[in-house]
Formats: sequence, C-alpha cells, structure tokens
Amino acid sequence: MFDVLRAYAPAIVFGGLFVRSYLREPRQFRNALYLLAAVGCALASSIVMLRDQIWLILLVVALIVLFPLLASVLLIMNGVIVLRREGLSLASLLPILLAVFIVALYVSFPLTVDFNGPRWLMAIVALFVFEGLWFSFTLVALLLYSWLYRTLPRKRVYDYIIIHGAGLSGDRPTPLLAGRLDKGIELWRRQDKRGRIVVSGGQGADEVVSEAEAMHAYLVRQGVPEAVILDEDRSRNTMENLRYSKELMDGRAAGRPYRCAVVTSDFHVFRCVEYARRLGIAADGVGSRTSRWYWPTAFIREFVAITREHCSPYIVIACLWCLAALVRLL
Repeated sequence: MFDVLRAYAPAIVFGGLFVRSYLREPRQFRNALYLLAAVGCALASSIVMLRDQIWLILLVVALIVLFPLLASVLLIMNGVIVLRREGLSLASLLPILLAVFIVALYVSFPLTVDFNGPRWLMAIVALFVFEGLWFSFTLVALLLYSWLYRTLPRKRVYDYIIIHGAGLSGDRPTPLLAGRLDKGIELWRRQDKRGRIVVSGGQGADEVVSEAEAMHAYLVRQGVPEAVILDEDRSRNTMENLRYSKELMDGRAAGRPYRCAVVTSDFHVFRCVEYARRLGIAADGVGSRTSRWYWPTAFIREFVAITREHCSPYIVIACLWCLAALVRLL
C-alpha cells in the first residue's frame, strides 16, 4: 500500500491542487494545468507500477506516440473541409498549421539528440522544442478542462441569461448565433421562465442592424415576451459583451447580488467565464453545440486568444534559454 501511495504521490498532489483551486474558483486557467498534470502523473505512475507487463507498457507508449500523428492527419483532413466551405483565410488554415506544428515538433526531437549541426541551429531547435512542449501541454490541458467545465451539472436559477452575439446574415442570426439563442431559450424555459435574457452584440461595419436587435427579434419569434429581453447593443468583442452587460445588470440590480449564465458556443465558453471572473461577474458558462467540421478551427482560435492572455511561461522559457546560451558563451 505504501509503495502505491508513493508511486502515485505526484498525481495525488496535483489532484489535490486541482480540487482546491476548482472549489475556490472554477474559472481559472491554472485549473486546466493542474488537471492535466494529475492525469499525466497518474498515467506515468501506472506504467511504472505495471513494469512487469511489458506488452501493456509498449501498447500505452505506442498510443501516446502515435496519437499526435493521427491527430495531425485528422487536422489536415478537417482543414481541407474548412477551406472548401469557408475559403482561404488564416482562420481556415488553422487546423493545417497546427498539424504542421505537431509534425515539426516530432522531427525536432531527434534533431536535438543526433543532429551534428551548428551550435546556434541546435540552440534554436531546442528553444522550439521547449516552447512547443509547453504549447502542446496547455492545448491538451485546455481541451480537457473546457470539456469538463461544460459537462459538470449546475442546478441554479439565474437572474440573467447573457447570450453573446456571433455575426448576422442580413438582419437574421447566422446558424452559429441561432444555436446560442436556442440554448438560451432552453435554459430560460428550464428554470420555469424566470430571469431576464440579455442579448449582447453591437453593429459591425458590414451589418445592417445590431446583433442585439436581430437576436431580440429572433427571441420574440420563438415566443419569448418582449418584457423579458434586455438589449446590449454597444459591444464589439467578448470583453465588451460582458462589460456592457454588467453595466446593464448592475443598473437593474441596484446593489443587490445576482447570478447570471453566459451562453455562447461550446468552444468559446471558457474564455467568456474567465473574462467574467476578471470583471467580477458571478457567472456560469453554458455552451451551445458547434458543427463538428467547424469546431477544431474555432477551438484553435480560442486557444490562441487564451494563450495571448497567459504568455508569461513562454517568456520565462525564452529567458532561461537566453541565460543558458549566455553561460555557454562564457
């Protein structure tokens, strides 16, 4: 028993950190890191504990090694579908670019060991590997945790249901936005039609009406009373969606505490609730389904946006790399 506890000690420690951090605040990026670290340590400990089962260890290692390569193939296939449907753009190229990155990371590993090239080139490859490993770790961590966050049940009655805009087709919601609106209606009806619905979205340069106006009209067509709907029609991005919605809700609450749900597409949920936490909004995230062919592109784009918000580890890795290079020169 003691040997088992010792073997799984790292997983227990990271698992404990995850539970503690989640209970304090589930809308933090570090929860994703703790969760994947716990899962990874548990898997490594299990391999060590099963060291006599060589065939099983080889199977697990093979799966770990081959899975990213399989993911690369699937990403390229998905990228072709996105390009056919959406046309050529940086956003539509994201699945293919991620696949290229994964393959480049695989190729870089043996180069850091066996390649007898110039020292400066080896150093650059090493930097790419270190940064790439952190990028890959956080990507998988966010993928796992965002799924867990959306899956855990929450039985609450919300005072406000904020629905985020997502572009229009003329004066009508796009299918993506209609999915968010339908999810908001479903949530409102599930809590016996209590609470107010905040439709949030301004008018873009290429839009004939504001997103809030189009969303408002859609809700009315679906049987939601006018009196239930509050319009927020100034916002241009996710942070403004939440900031201006908060101003609207604070004005109506007049100092009384309230709880709200933020309804958006499933790939967008975690960034929304993380922003809500920064703004001091007591909010849970609720996700509507996204088309399977579009989901990888959307998630990668969200991950890039979240990475920009949490870029300090990349800076630390680069600084340590520079320090190691300086030591070698001296």
